[in-house]
Parts: sequence; C-alpha cells; structure tokens
Amino acid sequence: MTTTSPADVYYDPYDFEIDDDPYPAWRRLREETPLYYNAKHDFFALSRFDDVEKGLTDWKTYSSAKGSLLELIKSGIELPPGNTLFEDPPLHGVHRGILLRVFTPKQMLAIESKVREFCAHWLDPLVGSSGFDFVADLGAQMPMRTIGMLLGIPEADQEAIRDAIDDGLKLDESGKPSLDVAKAYAMAEAMYSEYIDWRTEHPSDDLMTQLLTSEFDDEHGQRRRLRRDEVLGYVSNVAAAGNETTTRLIGWTGKVLAEHPDQLRVVAEDRSLIPKVIEEVLRYEAPSPVQARYVTRDVDHYGQRVPEGSVMLMLNGAANRDDRHFPDGDTFDIHREIDHHLSFGYGIHFCLGAALARLEARVALDEVLQRWSHWEVDYEHAIQAHTSTVRGWARLPVTATARR
Repeated sequence: MTTTSPADVYYDPYDFEIDDDPYPAWRRLREETPLYYNAKHDFFALSRFDDVEKGLTDWKTYSSAKGSLLELIKSGIELPPGNTLFEDPPLHGVHRGILLRVFTPKQMLAIESKVREFCAHWLDPLVGSSGFDFVADLGAQMPMRTIGMLLGIPEADQEAIRDAIDDGLKLDESGKPSLDVAKAYAMAEAMYSEYIDWRTEHPSDDLMTQLLTSEFDDEHGQRRRLRRDEVLGYVSNVAAAGNETTTRLIGWTGKVLAEHPDQLRVVAEDRSLIPKVIEEVLRYEAPSPVQARYVTRDVDHYGQRVPEGSVMLMLNGAANRDDRHFPDGDTFDIHREIDHHLSFGYGIHFCLGAALARLEARVALDEVLQRWSHWEVDYEHAIQAHTSTVRGWARLPVTATARR
C-alpha cells in the first residue's frame, strides 16, 4: 500500500500519551496528511471538518453495520441486535424511530426539575468544604440517576451498573482493548434481564415500558413489538451512552473553565451564557472524539485510494478544531458563534441523547455556579480515563471559592 503520510506524523488511538493531549498530532494530520494511514493498526483517518462531516453522512460508503469502534470492526464478530449505533438503513431507521419517540427535546426539558434535584442532592452537602470533584461528586452521579430514572432502574442498583459500564470501557496498561462481545452481552443480560422481566409484567411510564410495548413496522413491513433481545440491546446502549459521554462532558466543563479563569468569571456573573459555554466545551473537548467506519467500496481522498474493506476513523474531535471551519480553532472562546460542531456526530447517526446531554451539562454548570464562583483543578490528584470510545476524566478534584 502506498501512502504519502510523512514518516514522523503519527496517531494511535490506543496510545495513552497521545490520548492525554491528541491535539498536536491531530493538527499535523489536518495540515500535513489529511488522509492518514496507520500501518500498525491498519486504519485510515480523516481529520478535516469538511471531510469528517461528509464522511459521517455517507453511510453507504462508510458503514456502521460492523461497529463504530476500530477494534470492533477488526474483530469481524456478529453484533447483537438493538444497537442503532451499529446499524445502517433500513434497519437503523426502523430502530431509531422507536427511540425518537422518547428522546425529543421537549420530553427532555420536561425532566429538568429532576436533574436539578439530583445535582442539589450531591452538591449541597459539599457547600462549605474546600472543594469537590467534578466527576466523582457530580459527573458520575447525576447522569447515572437521570438515565436510571428514565429506564426505571432502582436507585440501589444504578451505581453498580455504572461501575460495570466503566470497567467494560477501560483500556489496560498495554493500551489495547479487551474485546469479548459474548461476555459483554452476558453481562448486560445479568444486569438488565430482571428489570425487563419485571416491566413486562408491571408496565409503567418509563422508557423500558415504552420499548416493551411500542409497536412498529420492521424492515420487512411486519407490524410487531421489539423482541426481548432487541430490548436488551436498546437498554444496554442507552444506559452506557447516557452515562459515559455526559460524565466526560461535565468533567471537561470544569477543567476547561478552570484553565480560562477570565471566562469563568464572565459566566459566573452572567449565567445566561451557560448554553454557549456548553456548546464551546463540546466543540473544544469532544467527549467522544473518534468514530470508526467500515469502508464498503473503493474511495479516493487527496489522490490516494482507500480500498474496500478498510477501516476509516472519522476524527470528529480533530475536525472540531479545524481552522478552516472554526477560526483559531485551538482557542477556547465562550462567545464563539457555532453553526454546528461534530461532537454528537452528524447525519443519520446524530446522537439521540444530544438534547439530554446538553440539558444535563447546562443544569450541572448552573448548579455549580449557584454555589461556587471560582475553582482550580487539583492536578496532583486528578486522573484521566483511557478508553477507545470516550475521552475525559475519571477524577477531577477542584479547590473552590464559595459564591458570595
């Protein structure tokens, strides 16, 4: 295979040192090798905004049906049903349509009071202390309670489920993911089967009941309800996605604002800016910055051929900082006008939970600013998490100044 990538330009999604700060590598990819090839892991990558945006919309060329993780596509395993992230039309449209009935912006706004209640429950006891942890005390708590409430999972079981999800996403010290889909599916069965069986016999007004009772026309035109294995897939998908990305977003919000105290001061004085802050944090530090796709046909980029059967990484985290679309893209600016970023994906796989994630992040920051006006990160005790799917912090303790 021939490639024009400079020999000293290197990006590896499993390299912890690169993952700590991938932006220098991503900038070099954008400027020097916009179609990048990694021989070690055998993948291509696109990093410029226009290329990634177009790639995410072209599902016929860049398929999600074999998974959206590099290691998942490489494994060649058959994926269990019920995960819209790992489907193409027509099946994707059928399954996504079921969730669209639930995850509407209007319905998400209706739960704002409960989200605030969850935030207050975890933050109020910390008022008067020297600080708190943006992840352990808030980011790992409130999203878990929110998604658990939507699914109808008892509060006593929510933390164990969240911890199991976290453990399943971690990379080991070698940087290589441990991939066992059969084991993951068995774990999901063990975690959720009791709730599914209970809701089958005792319908309620939660998301799980809606999944069990919704009727739809499948890809064959048959009117039916979801099978049990499909419901299990949906529940697993929603629980994992609803916990992980929002947890990382809340952590990044705390870190980035601490690094820009002048802008933190501005938003502390004018909390009407919070929605703009969250959009800029999403652009600046995408919680899910890499999306993998299976290449279904030969395709050319920048004079090079990408063969059918390849894996293409869409580096949406890199694209979000492309100066061609966002001038001075490596600069954090809460006053930036953003038409759209790619942190929630684009096209048919645009994140179904985007409205919920935005709501939770907005409320979390608002509730923090009601109690503290300034904070600084305790980097000595901060811990960055390393996974192949999301990027962010496992612990982010801060010393905080109470609001006067």
